[in-house]
Amino acid sequence: MFFSPKSCSPISPIRNAALAAGVALMLAPLAAAPAVAQGQTPSASQQNQPAPQQLTEKLNAYVGCINRLSERSYQSRSRYASWAAKTGPTGKERIIYGTYTIYDTSDCKNNVEKANAMEPRDAALEAAASAYADAVGRLEPLLKEADDYYSQENYKDDRMAKGKALHPRLVAAWDAFASADTALRGGVETINDRRAVEKLAAIEASEGRKARYHTEALMIQAKRVLRAQQSDKPDITAITQTLGEYETTMKTIKQLATGDGNTIGSFFISSAKSFLTSAKQLMRRIRDKTPLSQGDRMMINAGGGEMIEGTPQRLLRDYNGLIDAYNRGIRT
Repeated sequence: MFFSPKSCSPISPIRNAALAAGVALMLAPLAAAPAVAQGQTPSASQQNQPAPQQLTEKLNAYVGCINRLSERSYQSRSRYASWAAKTGPTGKERIIYGTYTIYDTSDCKNNVEKANAMEPRDAALEAAASAYADAVGRLEPLLKEADDYYSQENYKDDRMAKGKALHPRLVAAWDAFASADTALRGGVETINDRRAVEKLAAIEASEGRKARYHTEALMIQAKRVLRAQQSDKPDITAITQTLGEYETTMKTIKQLATGDGNTIGSFFISSAKSFLTSAKQLMRRIRDKTPLSQGDRMMINAGGGEMIEGTPQRLLRDYNGLIDAYNRGIRT
């Protein structure tokens, strides 16, 4: 299945606002790797590999942590950054929102420990998973402490003394978490990319280029579109090319959806079209260097970036929607 890194990196003139919002991308649980096509003999490397289900279970434990904890962790940072200065709170702020807490992290820690002991062993990936569990585990009680302080308005009693003391600890914890999240996502993504290509080849070998093939190809292309627009130095030529490939496959899928077999459902088609629309809107903003208004920036900082056309937040929302539609099944 398919997923992408947590956020869109900065692109002028909208990247700083995107980073401030701390948007996070949902990861899709992985399906088992495709079996060898009928009539083919497994290669020596395939014969020596652990069962695909073992790898799937291992990776899905990591994906489960990210899906449950990452978005809320970034939202907590965004909430805090929406009112507190980079140097920390002063007590003179007009509005003090505090921050958000996150879910219990003990299940993540336990699941990572179990997954790390499973085959196939991967020292780098397992270290990244352990670092993630440790970072998010350290963040949890700190956010609870900050939430108690701000929700009870204790800063009115100590002149923001504790808020000032908490600030460097919060920043360090969020930075450590973000670094660990990026590393774990990258490790899982590398494996997922390889498996997606293998799955597409297996489908073509066993079924030809029919509905399932084009759907899998579309999901791979959607990720390429997302990555092209996430680049620190976005190349409009590369973005346009990936969009063109996606749109061509989209047209093929729409034709298949209206055929006698009706093998591709309207919900998946609608989600795929929404992603294409948002990707084009962001491409045009990058190409034309269209700045965000002050109101747009305020909305992004308040967590409403997905409501604005041509933002990374909206693109991420619609990519997540496409993943959800894919996970439900292409016939729905």
